[in-house]
Formats: sequence, C-alpha cells, structure tokens
Amino acid sequence: MDLGLGGKRAAVAAASGGLGFGIARELAGAGCRVGICGRDRFRIERAAAQLREEKGAEVVPAVVDVAEEGATTAWLDGLAAGWEGLDLVVANAGGPPPGRFADTRPADWDAAYRLTLRSALEIAAAARAHLRSGGALLFMTGAVVRQPVGTLVLSGIMRSGVAALAKGLADEWAPAGIRVNHLIPGRVATERVAALDSDTAQRLGIGVGEARAGFEAQIPLGRYGSVEEFARAAAFLLSDAAAYITGATLNVDGGMIRAIV
Repeated sequence: MDLGLGGKRAAVAAASGGLGFGIARELAGAGCRVGICGRDRFRIERAAAQLREEKGAEVVPAVVDVAEEGATTAWLDGLAAGWEGLDLVVANAGGPPPGRFADTRPADWDAAYRLTLRSALEIAAAARAHLRSGGALLFMTGAVVRQPVGTLVLSGIMRSGVAALAKGLADEWAPAGIRVNHLIPGRVATERVAALDSDTAQRLGIGVGEARAGFEAQIPLGRYGSVEEFARAAAFLLSDAAAYITGATLNVDGGMIRAIV
C-alpha cells in the first residue's frame, strides 16, 4: 500500500531513541523530510546520522528539552520556516518516573506535568500555526489511559490529559482539514519498558526476566511488540491512507488492553 508520505514534512519530538526514533525511521524510509529533537546533542545527532545513512533521507536534528517552556515552539517554528510549513507532527515525550501516589510529592507532579502534559499542549499549539488542510498531528500515551496502574500514577494522570487533548483537538481542527489521532503502545521493547520491568522486579523481589515473563503472560499474542511494529501503525495514522480517520485511539499492544472503549 502506498501511504502517500513521499515529500511530506514531518516533525517527531523526543526521537533520539525508542518509539520516537522508530517513527522517524519509518517516515524517513517512506520518503518524508524529517525533523527530530532530543535533549542530548550526541544522541540526537547520532540518530540523525543513522537515519541519513540507512534511508538516504533529509533529516534535521535539534537539541530540545520538551519540558522547557517555549523550547518546542522555537523548534517547530524554525523547522517550518526552513521548509515553508509542516505536514505531520508527532507529539512525544519521555514518561514520568514510576511510583505510587504515596511516594510522590508536589515537585514530582509539577515535573510530570511539564514533561508529559504541558509539552503536548505546547507542541499542539505550535503545530497548529504551521499545519494546513491535509496535515496530521499524532499523540502517543500508554496503556495506563485505558487501564490505570497503581505504580504508574503520574503517568496515568498526565497521559490521560493528553488523551483528552487529542480527542478535543480532533473535533476542533477537523473543519480546517487537519486530523488528530492518538496511539497507545502496549509493552513495546524499548529502554523505557525495560526500566519499568526492572522497577517491577525490584518491587516484587524477583528477577527482571521473571517480571517480563509475567507481563508477557498477560498479552494474548504472548510477546512484547517491536519498535518497528509500533512505528508502522504511527506511519499509517499520519498518512493519506488514513485520510478519513480522526479522533481515533489505536492500541498497538498485542491485545493486552481488555477495555472495550
């Protein structure tokens, strides 16, 4: 299937590794011009070099902390100025640290808000200035917005706000021809999920392998997903092949989430 991504101008936040890098890689391979950002200069420039070498794509890296006020606005404004606009934007950020509510303090709530929810709000506001009819914005959250987890309380609260934002913007931006969708990764094999597995193992006093096996037993397909599998779903929702899809939430989780809605 031709996704119609060739020549599109795409911006992917937090793309030095993990799911963000996977999406940038998929878009670059489909013919997009891709702008990526990350907090660490070495990592984001290394990611850009890898994408150029593997995909032969135009890739523009930038050092951006999405939790810093004004940082993503400046990044998207600069990228759009160089390309005379944007077609696709992926709002992405790292997740808050794990922990139960009793383990958190106001400073933790504020940090989680800036990293996860406020960054999504700013990316959306900045993206809207540059997206036109046919454009698309994609948010990413996590299974906690469908099935809360007691040890991921900060993530659940902030990501649920992002999910609500995605649904609201889909309605608000539809008259302008801009689509907004929401993608939920299940347990995809990334550094973030490996860290969560390690945290679970420590809390339960078991080995990391045993913790992972316990999670795999809860997944109907019996395994963790790959970054590539998740990225293909993202590319589809961003593409012209999904031109009649907006306001949708897609689980990429091997069947792990049992919620009906």
